[in-house]
Amino acid sequence: MQVEQFLEASARRFPGKTALVCDGQRWTYRQLDERANAIAYALITAGVRRSDRIAIYLDNSADAVLAVFAVRKAGGVFLVINPSVKPEKLAYILNNCRATALVTDGRKLQTLETLLPETPHLTSVFATGAAADIPGKRTVSFDAVPAAIGEPPRKTCIDVDLAALIYTSGSTGRPKGVMLTHLNIVSAATSITTYLENTAEDIILNVLPLSFDYGLYQVLMAFKIGGTIVLEKSVGYPYALVETLRREKVTGFPIVPTIASVLLQLNLKAQEFPHLRYITNTAAVLPAELIRRLREAFPGAKIFSMYGLTECKRVSYLPPDQIDIRPTSVGRGMPNEEVYVVDDFGARVAPGVVGELVVRGSNVMKGYWELPDETARMLKPGPLPNEMVLYTGDLFRADEEGYLYFIGRKDDIIKTRGEKVSPREVEEVLHRLDGVAEAAVIGIPHEVLGQAIKAVVRLRPGAELTRHDVLRHCAAHLEDFMVPQVVEFRDVMPQTTTGKIAKRELSAPAGV
Repeated sequence: MQVEQFLEASARRFPGKTALVCDGQRWTYRQLDERANAIAYALITAGVRRSDRIAIYLDNSADAVLAVFAVRKAGGVFLVINPSVKPEKLAYILNNCRATALVTDGRKLQTLETLLPETPHLTSVFATGAAADIPGKRTVSFDAVPAAIGEPPRKTCIDVDLAALIYTSGSTGRPKGVMLTHLNIVSAATSITTYLENTAEDIILNVLPLSFDYGLYQVLMAFKIGGTIVLEKSVGYPYALVETLRREKVTGFPIVPTIASVLLQLNLKAQEFPHLRYITNTAAVLPAELIRRLREAFPGAKIFSMYGLTECKRVSYLPPDQIDIRPTSVGRGMPNEEVYVVDDFGARVAPGVVGELVVRGSNVMKGYWELPDETARMLKPGPLPNEMVLYTGDLFRADEEGYLYFIGRKDDIIKTRGEKVSPREVEEVLHRLDGVAEAAVIGIPHEVLGQAIKAVVRLRPGAELTRHDVLRHCAAHLEDFMVPQVVEFRDVMPQTTTGKIAKRELSAPAGV
């Protein structure tokens, strides 16, 4: 099965059913499928061929959903880029994967005029709304695409071909593209919808960005089961979100701890949500107090605590009946997957012993785009001949019954709000701020975020910078989830014997 067939199969089964609710509009499966076919033909006419990479640079919207499926119908590989990504990073991603087309908002084109000439592989730009001319690029307005075309383009791909690239932070400071095949995505979606017991009756509210695999899969899984996805740009106005939960009779609600914290600031005790069947959480583990309060607010909903990473989408889930028994666990491996903990030599360890978590299954990525060395660090030979398994880089222990407990990361990648952040990438931005002599970035424990980003800065003699100056600079050059929460100034940075900044000593405030 291929990813676009999630939509096509549901359009055949439920042509008149509401598939997508977004921005006040309701799309049926037939409408989405026909519109995606039309856009796919426009992509092909513009020169898109099998396995071409097509970037989607849009806010959560019906156009973003249509673009994902249109790219797949055209035989391309889609990559959804966070709309808050700055132009410099966007250019890097487009050039790194040699994207041949970009789908974006017509209003963004003006800000991209200086960037696009620096992307030689990019030949076409598709814009929602009006499409301004871009020198050297073919520009097409979505408005100019014919209303509907019946049959989809002829399929040229098979399930081991790439379907998507998802860019995530890497240890080098440059984002790296996680290569996901149709088989990877279909396997993960099948396993997750199995343990969530999803059916065509489910109505899922998604406020997570589609550039975040947790958000993207909400759309993919809803279309796979023939359900309905209610798509919002963000948490935005919490009271409006609560009203959406009630008005749309939402049955499934994926969250991260930050969303839980925002909602629980409201008075929800007087509200009733009789249709809400489940709440899922990943990124950071939900603190026990948040779990208790979520139960009070949504007494009829099952709460699924989960763990995953982009390289395999999902690893484990904690059944709701276990959340009181072992609230700090992220559960056991999901269906059609094997997980285990190993020592530094790759040998499986006994229960209670801390080691690196390994994932074995058809949901494991193909590798990192054109990064063989980084791929080899993550994908290593498995227990069976000629198979590769995923070494997650995360330290875990398992109890006697196989339930997993997250301990920490082996490298310095920071996991915050469900996203991976490379300290080096943030450090490079800090060093570009006039007056900064040295900068180091670390992750520190945070009850809601999982980890908060802490920046430690040493200024040049005579320089005067405030925390506000640092944060403003970071906000101008980084996505919002990469901006530090803590900024500390030091006169002297601790050093290792080799002269490097001793990051382990930076967790505590200076002088402690």
